[in-house]
Amino acid sequence: MNLEQKTMAELKTAMLAKDEKATRALRAIKAAIILAKTAEGAGGELKEADEIKMLQKMVKQRKDSLEIYQQQSRSDLAQKEQEEIEVIEKFLPRQFTDEELRSEISKIIQQTGASSPADMGKVMGVATKQFAGKADGKTISSVVKELLNK
Repeated sequence: MNLEQKTMAELKTAMLAKDEKATRALRAIKAAIILAKTAEGAGGELKEADEIKMLQKMVKQRKDSLEIYQQQSRSDLAQKEQEEIEVIEKFLPRQFTDEELRSEISKIIQQTGASSPADMGKVMGVATKQFAGKADGKTISSVVKELLNK
């Protein structure tokens, strides 16, 4: 079952249950899928990797909005963003914990022979490919910087 089919099934369930927050988030996912499928060069199909990237982008956008709303003391809008994040994250692969991420990045640092912050590019190249969908780039980058500066 691909993302579009899962989304439609969940949307139907959410609408029947009159779950407004889930319905709102699932409609956003459905709209993003339609846009991605009809984009130039997409060929009407989405690969699983593209679906994951799309969902990660949606979560990132909502986290950015959430941060802004919290700074502006708009708890009503911040709550809506948080609710959508929770629904969208259900469709993403399980995210690495901080300990798991540190452990995996340490292995990559040993494999690549990186020893200083100047080697960050080597480590980031491998890490971003290996952790696609399991950790966001910002988190990976901060852990790599921290481990290479030791």
